[in-house]
Amino acid sequence: MVPLQALIFDVDGTLADTEADGHRPAFNLAFQEAGLDWDWDRALYGELLAVTGGKERIRHFLERWRPDELERPGLTDFIAGLHRRKTHHYLELLRSGAIPLRPGVRRLLEEARAAGLRLAVATTTTPENVITLLECAGGAEWPGWFEVIAAGDVVPAKKPAPDIFHYALDRLGLPAAACVAIEDSAHGVRAALGADLRALLVTVSTYTGGEDFRGAARVVASLGEPGDPAANGAGEGDCIDLAALVALHGGIYGPG
Repeated sequence: MVPLQALIFDVDGTLADTEADGHRPAFNLAFQEAGLDWDWDRALYGELLAVTGGKERIRHFLERWRPDELERPGLTDFIAGLHRRKTHHYLELLRSGAIPLRPGVRRLLEEARAAGLRLAVATTTTPENVITLLECAGGAEWPGWFEVIAAGDVVPAKKPAPDIFHYALDRLGLPAAACVAIEDSAHGVRAALGADLRALLVTVSTYTGGEDFRGAARVVASLGEPGDPAANGAGEGDCIDLAALVALHGGIYGPG
C-alpha cells in the first residue's frame, strides 16, 4: 500500500475561519470605497458562499440582487478592480492579527513537518492571501513549509471542480492515495473527491455546518487541542493529530 506522504490543506475556513470576519468585511470596505451602497451582512454572505471565487461571487451578487449593474460598461474590469481593493483590505486585516489560525492548525502543521510529511495548499483564494496568512500566523518562514501553494486562478475552474487538487497533486508528483486532504466545505469535499482524494477530513467552519459532506472519511468541528474541551471538536474526547490522520489514511488504503 502507498504510505501517507503529504497533507493538502484548503485555506479559507480550514486553516483560519476567514470568511465572516475577514473576507466579508473586506468586500464591504471595497464597496464603500467605490461609492456603492452594497452591504453584505452575515446572512447574505452565507448565501453568496455557494459560489467559489471572489470575482465570481461579485458577479453572482449582481446577477441575483443588482441585475441593473450588469449593463455597466467594462463590467469585467470593474469587478476585477473591486476584487483587488477587497484583497488589499483583507490583507490589512490579516496583518492586524484579526484572523487567527483555527484550533489545532499550528500543532498539526508542526507535527507533520517534524515527521517529514510534505505540505501543500489547494484553494480558490489568491496566492497573496495564502502567503500573508501564513506569514502573519507563523512567521516569514512558514510559506516555505508548503512545497506547493495551488491558489487562485492557476486553474480555470474553481471548486467544486477538482482542477486545483489535480494541479497540486501534479506539482507534488504524488498519487491521490499518498495524501490526506483537509477541507471545511461541501464544495471542497466535491473537489477533493473529484480528484480521487478519498482520505478526506472535514473541519466544519462558521458557515458550513449545515452542508452535505457525504464522501468525507471523517467530519469534526475542529482539529482541537489536547486538554482544551472548548477548542476540541474531534467528537471522541481527543484531538486530530498526525496519528489520527495516519489511521484515517490507513483505514481507506490499508496500512502504509
